[in-house]
Amino acid sequence: MAQLNSSADYIILAGPTASGKSAIALDLAAEIDGVIINADSMQVYKDLHILTARPTAADEALRPHRLYGVVDGAERYSVGHWLRDVQEIVQQVRTQGCWPILVGGTGFYLKAAENGLSPIPDVPSVVRAKATSLYSEHGGEGCLERLREQDPVIADRLQPGDKQRVIRALEVVMHTGKPLSYWQALPRQGGLTGRAFKLAHIPDRQIIYEWIDRRFENMVNGGGLQEVKKLVSRGLSADLPVMRALGVPALSAYLRGDIDKQRAIYLGCRDTRHYAKRQVTWLRNNFISNYENNEIDSNKICQKIFPKIL
Repeated sequence: MAQLNSSADYIILAGPTASGKSAIALDLAAEIDGVIINADSMQVYKDLHILTARPTAADEALRPHRLYGVVDGAERYSVGHWLRDVQEIVQQVRTQGCWPILVGGTGFYLKAAENGLSPIPDVPSVVRAKATSLYSEHGGEGCLERLREQDPVIADRLQPGDKQRVIRALEVVMHTGKPLSYWQALPRQGGLTGRAFKLAHIPDRQIIYEWIDRRFENMVNGGGLQEVKKLVSRGLSADLPVMRALGVPALSAYLRGDIDKQRAIYLGCRDTRHYAKRQVTWLRNNFISNYENNEIDSNKICQKIFPKIL
């Protein structure tokens, strides 16, 4: 196993969607005998290979890839599940004498890898369903009124339209009898042991936006629409994570006949650009990297990175 100058135990390669992380990860893994581990909340699902831009079969044949396409869309895979899985995988990779390379742009996952999670008990599905029903019955404002009595700290942070966060706060207090803010104030647990060498890959925003627009239309016409059609045919709950993946709501609306195809593509591109902007903001504010790069050529990027880590 190649030795790193940083005395790191694992590597995190972070960046916004469509920034070219996968190509860099392949070159990096080939150079240092690395195993690429997914840190993207949507690429974990089996159902959306094309629309989530998962590595191709050819890419996966070049270097080992883990945690890609391993969860059925009917499951509600969480950051807690991911952290438990990634802990086991990182240990396996180290035992094999290879470098674990976590690749993704889901800030919650990246933060959890380093720092762990608040020890919030798992909420049973029946409780989650009850909290969801409360939101449907009383709306965001009605639920916030309830939260202001039970968890004013969290209530002050939320807006009525923050459906998923409002429901999350409700279900935690309903199940545990203690507010979400109580659990979040406790020390975090379960982060990866050892030190991370952190690489931030953030090309110019306009370049990212151009790549997003070109890539999304290619994905739709290259099988992504068929993926969504098959997913919709399963009749899954609309609040499952996979049903909220970028592009799925817009393409689902097209399949229902609510909008035309070009409108669906426009909305998918727009939503992806907005997400990329939030990712960049999060990385700038929360991800203290050992090295930040804005090149767009993978070979040039790796030539700059290698001397810093080998």
